[in-house]
Amino acid sequence: MAAEIKIQLLQRSGSTTEADIRTHRVLIDRPVEKGGADAGPMGGELFLAALGGCFMSNLLAAIRARDLGIAGVRTEVTGILADSPARFDAVEVSVTADTADQELLEKLVEIADRGCIMMNTFRGKLDVRLTIGARV
Repeated sequence: MAAEIKIQLLQRSGSTTEADIRTHRVLIDRPVEKGGADAGPMGGELFLAALGGCFMSNLLAAIRARDLGIAGVRTEVTGILADSPARFDAVEVSVTADTADQELLEKLVEIADRGCIMMNTFRGKLDVRLTIGARV
């Protein structure tokens, strides 16, 4: 049997949904200007957070497994929108960290990229661009 990840979603108001994820609850809503109550992030924002969170989890695990002195890891995820139908046309993932070893950071980012469920799902389907910068 294939492994699976399952979440439950429940309507909480006219525009708000609650996602039950393991022991966590996340509200999903639209901004007021789009007819929502702004009780939580939009689904598209959570999509970007999920991609970034998956990537960061793998990157931090790669750093921790090697007991490296890399700290201050920061990832910024930007979704580039297209119209008709509304969708993400591309995603930019920018990674910076406190390290003098740019080459090592690039290797770790490659490891995280290959280990991330989200990145693997979208590879070849969505233009995902990675940029890397070391802060000394």
